[in-house]
Amino acid sequence: MSQAYPIYVVDDDEAIRRSLSFLLKTSGFAVQLFEGGMPFLKEAGHLAPGCVLLDVRMPDMDGLEVQRELRGRGVMLPVIIMTGHGDVDMAVQAMKAGASDFIEKPFEKAALLACIAAAQRQSVAERGLSARAMEAQARLNVLTDRERDVLNGLVDGLPNKTIAYDLGISPRTVEIHRANLMQKLEVRSLAEALRIAFHAGQGADARSG
Repeated sequence: MSQAYPIYVVDDDEAIRRSLSFLLKTSGFAVQLFEGGMPFLKEAGHLAPGCVLLDVRMPDMDGLEVQRELRGRGVMLPVIIMTGHGDVDMAVQAMKAGASDFIEKPFEKAALLACIAAAQRQSVAERGLSARAMEAQARLNVLTDRERDVLNGLVDGLPNKTIAYDLGISPRTVEIHRANLMQKLEVRSLAEALRIAFHAGQGADARSG
């Protein structure tokens, strides 16, 4: 018997969490509940491939912030945004940022299950690519913000002098950051460093796909 597909419900409303838990468990899913974005993000990096049902309005951090943080960490779980009345603009923003779908509360069981099925198909199709992206992102996570800035400049094909000018630092400092990031990424050539960045989705060309 195949393992139940995991659904991660992130919503600050206990009644909605309980209701969704019952609905999803009786539909054959494995369900894990989180009362907010921050508790979910603490666990997100260790969760099995599944689907996130993410409320757009929560007191600790809103769904868009949670989604951005997930992507920033290279966690590529498909996300379905749950919105209340009048939150469609936020849902559109979430879709532009990579959410699989959004669904308005109160929702019909059939509509929710259809959204989950579509997200599940998408995640299976993307899993090979996602695994590579997650590995690359994990390697980039060791870099400092400034080292990432320098790497972004290199991804854009900029020379050290231009990167230095854009960041308001000296070319020598850029060289130091460049050497440090290559050491941290354990690469010997700029090409290898750029390949990791592209696999993690950095750069306009990589993000447009």
